[in-house]
Amino acid sequence: MFLVLSDLLPPDALASVREAAAQAKFTDGKATAGAEARRVKDNTQATAEDPAARIALGLVREALEADGRFRAAARPARMTPLMLSRTEKAMEYGAHIDDALMGKGADRIRADIAFTVFLSAPEDYEGGALVIEEVSAEREIRLPVGSAILYPASTLHRVAPVTKGARLAAVGWVQSAVRDPARREILYDLEQAVPKVTDDTARLKLRKTISNLLRMWAET
Repeated sequence: MFLVLSDLLPPDALASVREAAAQAKFTDGKATAGAEARRVKDNTQATAEDPAARIALGLVREALEADGRFRAAARPARMTPLMLSRTEKAMEYGAHIDDALMGKGADRIRADIAFTVFLSAPEDYEGGALVIEEVSAEREIRLPVGSAILYPASTLHRVAPVTKGARLAAVGWVQSAVRDPARREILYDLEQAVPKVTDDTARLKLRKTISNLLRMWAET
């Protein structure tokens, strides 16, 4: 399932994230890439090990965890540490697939869902679309600043070359409590239907159905 989270970051939070990110130290993005992705990755990144990046990424994570759309779609059980990704003019991230398992030891997770939070306004850069390959076509994504996209980590995807300016984004991955993407989509659709049901008894039964499906499908 693909889901756009419009206005994930309200203006005040967005301003604080961008201000902190401007103070962060960025290094070669190849350091965090898998063996295959390293060959096609040309960007810079800042991780939570950097004090300024920690502030920016903490605010992004807080916004994600507080967003009902994110919780309903991702059913997050665990999440990787977030990273700031900056792609400048003539940089790109070629076609790749994310590692199925990320992290080490007790921090190791299964990457079910990837997300990108756009921290640059579309008018601040040219190119740099997130391009996701589907069976019959490519999906190109360039969202308003402060918005996010959730998409399957199993997809082949890339960041197109930036031809002007710089593209700043926060990225991360989620291990869902519901492994099967089709089941996650069913649960998400049911959650979206709940507020539209005006009969109290029917709404309660719909909540019961969601809970019982979670009992059947969730991994703890």
